Amino acid sequence: MQDLMTTDKYLAYISKNYKESKYRNKKITVPGVGVIDSQKEADRWFELQKLERAGAITNLERQKRYEILPEQRNADGKLLERSRYYVADFVYQKGTETIVEDCKGYRTDIYKLKKALMLLMNGIEVLET
Repeated sequence: MQDLMTTDKYLAYISKNYKESKYRNKKITVPGVGVIDSQKEADRWFELQKLERAGAITNLERQKRYEILPEQRNADGKLLERSRYYVADFVYQKGTETIVEDCKGYRTDIYKLKKALMLLMNGIEVLET
C-alpha cells in the first residue's frame, strides 16, 4: 500500500525542495510574445520595440538560431555529433548592419565559447547588453 502525503507535508516538501534559477533570473510572460528569460531581457525587448516603431531599427526578431558547429559524420555517413547552435536574444537591422544581441546578466563559460564560435564560424560579433 502506498502512503499519500498530506497537503501540509506536500507544501513543506515543495518549499524545502524548490530550486531557484541558477542566476536568479525570473522568467517573464509577455502577452503576444511568450516567455522571456529575465526581466532585463524583457525590458530590452520593449526598448527595441520602441526603437523599431520609431524607425531607428528594422526587422526585429527574438530567439534567432545560428549554427555554430555543423554535424559530424564518419566515412560511412553515421552521425557522430549533432549540430550545435547559438540562440540570439535579439537580431535587428540598424541601417545596413545586422546586429546580433544577447542580454547578459552573467557571462557563463558556455556563453563565452558560443560567442567565440559565432565569430569564428559565422563572422558575427555578438553585442552584449
